[in-house]
Amino acid sequence: MNEALVLYEVRQAAAVITINRADKRNALSRGLIDALADAFGRARNEDGVRVVILTAAGSVFCAGMDLAELQESLTGVGRESPDVGRGSPDPARPSPVWDDALRLAKLFDLIYTLPKPTITAVQGAAVAGGAGLATVCDLALATPDAKFGYPEVRRGLVAAMVMPHLMRHVGERTARYLLLSGEIIDAAEAARCGLVNEVVPADRLMERALAIAKACAEGGPNALAKTKEWLHQFSRQALSIEDAAKASAAPRLTDECQEGLRAFFAKKAAPWVG
Repeated sequence: MNEALVLYEVRQAAAVITINRADKRNALSRGLIDALADAFGRARNEDGVRVVILTAAGSVFCAGMDLAELQESLTGVGRESPDVGRGSPDPARPSPVWDDALRLAKLFDLIYTLPKPTITAVQGAAVAGGAGLATVCDLALATPDAKFGYPEVRRGLVAAMVMPHLMRHVGERTARYLLLSGEIIDAAEAARCGLVNEVVPADRLMERALAIAKACAEGGPNALAKTKEWLHQFSRQALSIEDAAKASAAPRLTDECQEGLRAFFAKKAAPWVG
């Protein structure tokens, strides 16, 4: 596990996993995704750990995918078909974009299917993949300044991997609003629509997370694992992990996405705006 990117500490019966890339707004780089997968794998296998708490260093929980890394991946990516670039890239062609999407999809699935309860404690912005991290955890707490949103469409991207998780929490109508508008909502609205369980003062965030972790740890380990297994069965998503990753990766190879990313880094409106 890369300790520079992720911190791991056992407090009481909870493993506290801290995203530690504050200088990059805790953006999800390949290294950070791998480090998070290692940390959750460690928590799953440690007998003394009964609950996992996911939090982050700095003022931002997670700004989503590392767009600079994505832009580097897209530089020089070949296209096999004239249709590629008009919305129909060929997933058979080797590209780091496909591997990157699958890496994140597997992390989301690892967290969602972990046999131990998971709690996320969010401060600041949790957007795009950062909001995805919050949705795949069993329970979510947020500080009053927390913000949530899925602005992928504004960059020519598609938030395919988080759709089933988001819809389970907020229902289809709210999910459509968040995914299609790309609007950011505050913590109070996130609690109202079911995206988070509680809004907690910043100075009590970890205290409250540990209190809930203690309550969860009073459940039998096997009973908790079986409860999570059945919850997963009852809310099984239609797409496989691989299909969800492909649905997320495909738009990244289009001209629309590349134009959206260029506009983002230039701090300009995307070409389709106005």
